Amino acid sequence: MKLSRRAVVASTIALLVAFSVSAPAAMAAPVPAQAGLDRFLNQQLSWGPCADFARSDADRQAYADPKFDCTYLEVPLDYAQPDGKVARIAMLRHKALDPAARIGSLFTDPGGPGGSGVSFLPALAGLIGTGEVAQKFDLIGFDPRGVGVSEPAIDCSNTAEIDAERADLDVDTTPQGVAQTEAEYKAFAQRCADRVGLDVLANVGTRDVARDLNIAHRVVGDEKLSYVGYSYGTEIGAEYAKQFPGSVRALVLDGAVDPSQNPVESRLTQSRGFQRAFDNFATSCVARAGCPLGTDVPGASRKLQELLKPLITAPIAAPGGRTLSYNDAMTGVVTALYSESLWGFLQDGLVQVTHGNSDNLLRLADAYYERRPDGSYSNLLEAFPVIHCADSDRLTDRQVALDISRQSLQIAPFFDAGFGPSNALEQCSFWPVPPTSKAGPVEAPGLPTVLVVSSTGDPATPYEDGVSLAKQMQARLLTVENDGHTVALQGANACADTTATRYLVDLALPPQNTTCARPAPPAPAGG
Repeated sequence: MKLSRRAVVASTIALLVAFSVSAPAAMAAPVPAQAGLDRFLNQQLSWGPCADFARSDADRQAYADPKFDCTYLEVPLDYAQPDGKVARIAMLRHKALDPAARIGSLFTDPGGPGGSGVSFLPALAGLIGTGEVAQKFDLIGFDPRGVGVSEPAIDCSNTAEIDAERADLDVDTTPQGVAQTEAEYKAFAQRCADRVGLDVLANVGTRDVARDLNIAHRVVGDEKLSYVGYSYGTEIGAEYAKQFPGSVRALVLDGAVDPSQNPVESRLTQSRGFQRAFDNFATSCVARAGCPLGTDVPGASRKLQELLKPLITAPIAAPGGRTLSYNDAMTGVVTALYSESLWGFLQDGLVQVTHGNSDNLLRLADAYYERRPDGSYSNLLEAFPVIHCADSDRLTDRQVALDISRQSLQIAPFFDAGFGPSNALEQCSFWPVPPTSKAGPVEAPGLPTVLVVSSTGDPATPYEDGVSLAKQMQARLLTVENDGHTVALQGANACADTTATRYLVDLALPPQNTTCARPAPPAPAGG
């Protein structure tokens, strides 16, 4: 899963701590004639209070602020049948603070696939504050089709089924274990077909999200799109550029996914990024007294597995009758690798495990799964495989699957529990509808020069992917010395924030080969 650093950290921090008036119509930009889409392009939005869009206590608290308003945008469920069923795209807006200086709307997506832009936007708006971007743009977060509170929603599993999936280890690589794992994949696919519908599953891919954005920016009054996409959100931006290069005003693509990778490499890239992030965490940990990963980085991956592998047969008891399983412990580790700000919490959590305490790692895993204090979940972890399968090729060769598994364990030994590689096929291998996208380099003739941001220590979307995407799109690359997943406009690096701001406001790009240095650590107190 690829979510922005802020999306992961915001949900994590919320779990650690907590377990309007309609706007006047904007001046409409001219819209080109598109057969069958006139009624969607010319719809009038009804902005109003966001209370009905909230699905958690955190959302309810954020949305109560009257500076946010919400609406639904109607789009065709199937663009091949624009007179057929309708989907509704949820949008949350923070209006420009200086209406007289307003440039237009700035759409944003936090990643996933499956991340809610509606839930994400209040946190991002808080980080942007009252600077130029907030002064001159209406900030709009949207839930891509099937995600969050957009309708129809991807809802394949109930709470009990998600809890059961979290508890199911799937570490057995014997033929019997592989058969069990694949049977679970088939059962999930059938549940999605039965509960969501084949027509929805066939039309939730990134191809159609880009088409929705093309309607959205026109309906809010912008002739061209201004957009910030994080992580998977870069796929949405790149797909929009391919389909509508002449309708782009500005794209900031941060934490880039490389769409040109071959099927094997695309499955290995995250393993490489997360091992690099784990090694960076281990470097910090082993330099401190009491690090449970030993005293050297090369041995830290093995030490991690020695610490967590006993949970396979003896999970740690947790409050409320819950347990910390091996799966959840590893998920907690991965979650913390998204941001250096969580490394201390992770180290404390690993120490807790040595004392039979589940607290920190279970909270981190709950944040990843977007588990709410009442035990329910968002649809993030259901939407992720559904959208991924709409966008991905089908792996049908067991030898290729085995090779991928073997290489993944070699590249990322901190994941290796010692059971050996598996030749299990993937979730998408059993998917009931064909993909609607195909891997390949981005080709967008006529696209203006856009901005790609890539962090040197990004765990989920390695730096090299951003370099590749920028080359494909003939975009300007901004390199940021950063160990988190995504960075622009998030208050983590002033240089990156300023560069993105100048581009979005003035369309001024940084010089070629610009690098934003890592911020200096704060001076010691009393120094």
